[in-house]
Amino acid sequence: MNRMHKDEAEIDDDLVRRLVAAQFPRWAGLAVSRVASSGTENAMFRLGDELVVRLPRLERGAAEIGHEQRWLRWLAPRLPVAVPEVLGEGQPGEGFEWDWSVLRWLPGVNPDFGDAQVARDLGTFVKALRGLDISGAPEVSRGRPLRTRDAPTREAIAQLGGDPAYVAAWEKALAAPEWAGGPVWLHADLSPGNVLVGDGGLTAVLDFAGVGVGDPAVDVIPAWNTFAAAERKVFREAVEVDDATWERGRGWALSIALIQLPYYRETNPVLAANSRRTIEAVLSDG
Repeated sequence: MNRMHKDEAEIDDDLVRRLVAAQFPRWAGLAVSRVASSGTENAMFRLGDELVVRLPRLERGAAEIGHEQRWLRWLAPRLPVAVPEVLGEGQPGEGFEWDWSVLRWLPGVNPDFGDAQVARDLGTFVKALRGLDISGAPEVSRGRPLRTRDAPTREAIAQLGGDPAYVAAWEKALAAPEWAGGPVWLHADLSPGNVLVGDGGLTAVLDFAGVGVGDPAVDVIPAWNTFAAAERKVFREAVEVDDATWERGRGWALSIALIQLPYYRETNPVLAANSRRTIEAVLSDG
């Protein structure tokens, strides 16, 4: 198993087979294989041709499983693209101590950085999500003001050598006016690994573990972590945010990338490479 955290659970094909056989006997005997993924909080395993098993690697991710199961059911019929469908709610067992999920497999590939249609479609998705009724919706940490990221972001900058360009870009984002509107729905983790494309456009959005409400800025991060400069403009037109939200979104993209890079530099090369690219995109676009 590719371990990314010192304290993550031991998860392998055999554990998945035993969990499925014990709790979902109708799927026992289906082939199990690990999914290659740059995801950091959950391990994913194909189960036959139509299913995928999602298990938290860490205790902090375990708390998000039930949250995701609940809100996916509410959100799915209200969104313009496919999202994971919960088919089974797994419970602790077979030596595994946390809840887990069986989801319908969604085909597709992660986006490259030069697709205008995907940029337009993802902006439309964000706008649609942002417009949903927030009654009873949970607040999430990435919906809080950008300034709440100041200490860990500066710590990451120090770990990366204290580049003055990083400091200047971060302080520019912090200077943007805070969100003055009410909370809106956020996906909160729109990284390339959580986006699927095919047939010339966006086909699905994955990983709703952090979904909730707050400042819309964090859902602008694909502008820098997923798209090149030309597609960034297309995304901005589709997502329809004001200048201050765009600037805070730039700060979120920078902060997430700066914090991820030193942590995952050795253990998750795909994520580390995207973090470097995101930082470069933010600096060149600032």
